Amino acid sequence: MSKGNSKDTLENSADGKVRSIEETLSLDQRVEIIKKSVENIIYALGDDPKREGLLKTPQRYAKAILEILWGYFADPEDIIGDAIFEQDYSGIVLVRHIKFFSMCEHHLLPFFGNCSIAYIPDGKIIGLSKLPRVVKFFAGRLQVQERLTEDIGKFIEKVLKPRGVAIYVSAYHLCLAMRGVKKEGVKMDTVFFSGKFQHDDNLKNFFLKQIREDRKIEI
Repeated sequence: MSKGNSKDTLENSADGKVRSIEETLSLDQRVEIIKKSVENIIYALGDDPKREGLLKTPQRYAKAILEILWGYFADPEDIIGDAIFEQDYSGIVLVRHIKFFSMCEHHLLPFFGNCSIAYIPDGKIIGLSKLPRVVKFFAGRLQVQERLTEDIGKFIEKVLKPRGVAIYVSAYHLCLAMRGVKKEGVKMDTVFFSGKFQHDDNLKNFFLKQIREDRKIEI
């Protein structure tokens, strides 16, 4: 996370960095703020935050949510490091079925699924292990699936400058399964195309065919 003066709003930028409302908070301060909020939620629900079963729940939740949403406290370029290599390869690089967990920003409930990434290099490739880390980084924030899909695609475009990028994300949303219409087992699919994948129907269809085969794999 970049350092600087505190701001009134969160800013998401194409580089994947987040400028926090308050960047100077220590870990202990963040935990304490979240603890108090959880205590208030328990109280508002009509339960006793001081009873034995709930006494340590605010502390546990605070630590858990900060671990889950670790993407606010990291720089994606640090995750990539020096794992970008010069390589004269003009074919498609396809990495499928990267599992992830994220949190819906509308209801603060989890959504989870898998992501597939394809790109056509233009003189540069990225270390294989870095693509799952990029997915998990952007999933480690309050998100909507549509933006998550674009965040991943645009970041890969930025660091590799490839001839094309394709991203496919399929996920279950607990805000759909547990509340509202309460529809279990419904998946949402989102797709991002750029460059040659956006303009070449053969490449687009090749990518989607590989994904259709992956649909046989359950999370």
